[in-house]
Amino acid sequence: MNSNRTNRRTAVAATAALALALGLGATAQASAGPPRSVSGASSDGITRIADFYGTYIDAVTDEGGGSLADELRGHYLTTGFQKELTAWEEKEHADGVLRAQNVPLAWKVTDNGSAGHTEAVVTLTWGGGVTSRLVVDMTRDHKIFHIGGMKGVGRQ
Repeated sequence: MNSNRTNRRTAVAATAALALALGLGATAQASAGPPRSVSGASSDGITRIADFYGTYIDAVTDEGGGSLADELRGHYLTTGFQKELTAWEEKEHADGVLRAQNVPLAWKVTDNGSAGHTEAVVTLTWGGGVTSRLVVDMTRDHKIFHIGGMKGVGRQ
């Protein structure tokens, strides 16, 4: 019986050593806390604004803008605002959706109430933890008709 215990211990030790060598040892989650989740509803204006900013930032980051960013603008922005944005970009030499020449590292969308339309504050986080805030207004049929600095809060 003593030899069975020795054989089992040897087998357990060999298995543990092999697992460690293969990187299969006990692992801990990289982040503390419970798993994260993201949810939304396509009928919700705040979700739509968050979806637009998340996807737009991905498109600009991954493609440097390109056709996907243009297609997103076509889908989410009113025709009139697309023209307004193009004029602003030509004058300011910056991306009108982000109101910047660079791409942020993170973003957050917060409901800012509504007055016949959806209004949100989009907080963009840049390198070094610097943030900027934009007001984004969306029609009831989910088209963005205004993006601007905090001075634009409540634009009709």
